[in-house]
Amino acid sequence: MPKVIALLLLAGILSGCASIPSPPERRAYADALAAAKGWRAEVISAGQFQLLTYAPQPIREHPELTVYIEGDGFAWVTGSTPSADPTPREPLALKLALKQAAGNAVYLGRPCQYVDAEQTGCAQRYWTNARFAPEVVLASSKAVDALKARFGATRLTLVGYSGGGAIAALVAARRNDVERLVTIAGNLDHRAWTQFHHVDALAGSLNPADEAGKLRHIRQWHFVGSKDRITPPALLKAYVGLSPPSALSQTRILPDFDHQCCWEKEWPILWQSTIR
Repeated sequence: MPKVIALLLLAGILSGCASIPSPPERRAYADALAAAKGWRAEVISAGQFQLLTYAPQPIREHPELTVYIEGDGFAWVTGSTPSADPTPREPLALKLALKQAAGNAVYLGRPCQYVDAEQTGCAQRYWTNARFAPEVVLASSKAVDALKARFGATRLTLVGYSGGGAIAALVAARRNDVERLVTIAGNLDHRAWTQFHHVDALAGSLNPADEAGKLRHIRQWHFVGSKDRITPPALLKAYVGLSPPSALSQTRILPDFDHQCCWEKEWPILWQSTIR
């Protein structure tokens, strides 16, 4: 898609977003964002799931690859009503990937996002209580394997936004090729998170907090906004406290940031702080 056409499509989608856009409109929005930067969509078969990726074209092989993992998306219509399709309305992890100024970056969607959940047999539990289920983590890791091979990479950085931070941490805990883990507003202890919000526990989900010790050898950066009411700083501090102090792990609380603002705008600077 030519860049000008992609930008016009993006403007049209945004102008019609006063109501909740349909899943095809949400997919078109992500396609337009990616196409405007010369990135292209591809679906990877990973275990029982079909996972959407966006990657720059043409692919340039390099030993280092950064994989951005999306958040939970539009998982809930209200606090008690799940959505019919978790495709994100604002794919923040994609926006961050597109903002990375240097090095190879690629975007990885979560199970059931961007695909027809009913047609692919993707059960609602995979964007509600089982969003971090073992099979979800395994599928995400398989998709990372495919992306790693495609880019000829040997060393990985995983970047996860919100619930994608949980997936990134759980995937990293099971691999030996992840050199850096970066989370933005990450849900890294869903047991504490559900208690904080007084909602049902995520039965069937793995909890990154239970595996924090497995990440001690990985360089980590955990960012959270001071005004984030969804994954507040107190939860991140509690998660970090589960492991012995380590020079490999850094935590930053950004003043005036919340769960969505102002990550995209400031990401080039924040990203640079992780590679120094």
